[in-house]
Amino acid sequence: MKQQIKDIFKQFDDAIEVLNIQPVTGGDINASYLVTTGEKRYFIKINLDAADDFFAFESYGLKRLAETGTVHVPTCYYQQTSPPVLILEWIETSDRDETSSLLGQHLAELHLIKQHNYGLDRDGYIGLLNQPNRLTDDWVGYFATMRLGNQLNIGIDQGMITGQRRAKLESLITNLTNLLPRNPHPSLLHGDLWGGNWLRGANHTPYLIDPAIVQGDRHFELAFTELFGGFSNDFYMAYQQVFPIDPSYTDTKQIYQLFYLLVHLNIFGGMYGPQVDRILNKYT
Repeated sequence: MKQQIKDIFKQFDDAIEVLNIQPVTGGDINASYLVTTGEKRYFIKINLDAADDFFAFESYGLKRLAETGTVHVPTCYYQQTSPPVLILEWIETSDRDETSSLLGQHLAELHLIKQHNYGLDRDGYIGLLNQPNRLTDDWVGYFATMRLGNQLNIGIDQGMITGQRRAKLESLITNLTNLLPRNPHPSLLHGDLWGGNWLRGANHTPYLIDPAIVQGDRHFELAFTELFGGFSNDFYMAYQQVFPIDPSYTDTKQIYQLFYLLVHLNIFGGMYGPQVDRILNKYT
């Protein structure tokens, strides 16, 4: 693999001298490395099993987020399709908790920018799963078909959603018009914002990484931040000061979390089944 990485860097910039290649742990999907050169350090991700456009979607997401001028993301230097490779800026991290407040502030500023519609103009991925997309003015319709409906179909194909679980999920999808806001403020969302997808950079600068962007209800994003933890009270307080959370969020949070639990069920298996079933039992 080290020789393959050196060859990739020659394609990226033949003048770069690779001095050291060090594996980096922490990802569940990609092989990741810290590459030290004569001038700077880079973060490279490789996935030999992914589709050719896998990192193209991530690169597009980083670009869209950066263009808002609200959040910090790593610079994308190089992306190729065969094999799927992404070369990014290496972010020097720190352990300073003060960064959480800035993250909340910056995320709220991102969400404040009103988009023209919901969904996205291209298909993408959530984890390694295909994520079909379309642009629409109907948030509930998008969430029902492109999000919950797509995970339902994947789960049926994989044998993870059967019997009562399938019946209750189908019932919930049918009833979404009574459970979700039809036309919430359309925000650009990171789309996969759990605690492992942000970094504490130098000088208290928070960085968002590994996006799976979509335009939608910002409470969809907030619900995932609460699902597995990794965000402090300071984060939520700072967010609230910039863009107050709607009181209806308490009613929609678990429905939004259901999507991410279905993703985990379909990727990692039955250990997430009880959490899925608890939410389905609540609403059906």
